[in-house]
Amino acid sequence: MNENLNDAQKREKIDPNEDNKPLPWFITMTIGALFMWSATYIKETVMTAAPEAGDSRSEQVAVACAGGGLAKVAIDGGAIFQAKCVACHQATGEGIAGVFPPLAGSEWVKGKPEVLASILLHGINGKIHVKGTEYNGQMPVFKDLLKDDEIAAVLTHIRSTWGNNAPAVDEKLVASIRESTKARATSYDGDDELSKLEAK
Repeated sequence: MNENLNDAQKREKIDPNEDNKPLPWFITMTIGALFMWSATYIKETVMTAAPEAGDSRSEQVAVACAGGGLAKVAIDGGAIFQAKCVACHQATGEGIAGVFPPLAGSEWVKGKPEVLASILLHGINGKIHVKGTEYNGQMPVFKDLLKDDEIAAVLTHIRSTWGNNAPAVDEKLVASIRESTKARATSYDGDDELSKLEAK
């Protein structure tokens, strides 16, 4: 030790030094192996689904036992609700007071399924009364975002949740409403139009 150092300097420990090996060899080898596996996995994976399909969580498809054909498994309307509707109508179905109407106990939800399907397909723009309260906002258009079976699934979900007890909605009904209203280019004008549909 250098005798020219004072007592405080002599008490100091030598600074650690990584030398030429900052990582143990086995960690370096593990990182290299993971990198090679990842590159091989990406190269060998066959992507057949369209990117916009995402993970297709809401549309589950299973291989049928007989014949090896494809058979649809029931679509999870609750998952679609969580992905598309929960921000406005909330997980409780109570909406946000004065802003987004509730689905729980809503006369529109429990009413004619044809009207409810029309609302999801084309949206609402204008005043609508729900459970005695007036709302003046905009319901998005879902005709280009959801398929008939997905709309039927989410409608069935909201009609049977939060104390609602209305019959399920069939995919064929949604398809028929989509076909009969395909020329429509605007959203429904709140109560003014929807009440006429309800009365039919």
